[in-house]
Amino acid sequence: MKKDIKLLAVESSCDETAASVVKNGREVLSNVIASQIDLHKLYGGVVPEIASRKHIQNINPVIEQALEEAEMAIQDVDGVCVTYGPGLVGALLVGVGTAKAISYAAGKPLIGVNHIEGHISANYICHAELEPPFLCLVVSGGHTHLVMVKDYGEYEMIGRTRDDAAGEAFDKVARSIGLGYPGGPKIDALAPKGDKDAILFPRASIDGAPYDFSFSGVKSAVLNYINGCKMKGIRYSQADLAASFQEAVTDVLVSRTMLAADRYNTNKVAMAGGVASNRALRSRMKAACGERGYALYYPEPVFCTDNAAMIGAAGYYEFIKGRRDGWDLNAVPGLEIQWNTQRNN
Repeated sequence: MKKDIKLLAVESSCDETAASVVKNGREVLSNVIASQIDLHKLYGGVVPEIASRKHIQNINPVIEQALEEAEMAIQDVDGVCVTYGPGLVGALLVGVGTAKAISYAAGKPLIGVNHIEGHISANYICHAELEPPFLCLVVSGGHTHLVMVKDYGEYEMIGRTRDDAAGEAFDKVARSIGLGYPGGPKIDALAPKGDKDAILFPRASIDGAPYDFSFSGVKSAVLNYINGCKMKGIRYSQADLAASFQEAVTDVLVSRTMLAADRYNTNKVAMAGGVASNRALRSRMKAACGERGYALYYPEPVFCTDNAAMIGAAGYYEFIKGRRDGWDLNAVPGLEIQWNTQRNN
């Protein structure tokens, strides 16, 4: 009988301190998340030093709770997975250092996991039937990528943002119209009350790079629109502005994804990352895939935002390939997803 593999996973790449126990890469036995949103909303965004200090306070209790909820002791797990990049260097170091200490003390294998690979792997948790190959749109506060998932742990980056990530643009626009932080959920909630066709914001394209994204232009267009209204003494509708901005971003995300899916001849499309929980994006992507007969996958909202279960899912496929990391594993804040295809056993 095949032995079940149970992994303790740790995630601390930004402002969520998370730990999870995952069985066989798909079954979540526990998923504990300590959020810092209330702390950082005072500053309108994540303050890296504050995030790092809070991770230090939270990480041991969060790991203990994850093991307790899974009804396991550390000796019962088969390995320890941890996000080592990309992310905020101080935040990453807290997770990496803690995971290395646990791995060493318990005599368990250590597996470093790419955060973006974790987001992609969140789909395995929610869709037991999903297997590579498939196309995945990774769209979050820090990343906007189009990735062909060729196999477990094997990727081809085919498109990426040239400037702001989509989630970053959501946060900045929300702040500019007075909605506060975090911006994505607030715009998602307000936009249905507005007219998405009220204001025509730009949809940027990049010559010679049909699958790449750029969101700095639409963000600047929103700011210019607001400033223009203020100078002219014209009142504008927050709801119309939110809806029109969301429509522009969603239009670009869906059109680029469909273009890539058609070009790479795949009938399976997935989404991942915090913005993948946006209702307008899900609706538009579902309609576009339905028109083409493509299957669409996306995680439940709790697995879209940063969490450790997705790290355990990704780590499982590294583990069964025999990949292990040593005590020299370090935080790599600018880690690229292509690195995993070159990783040594």
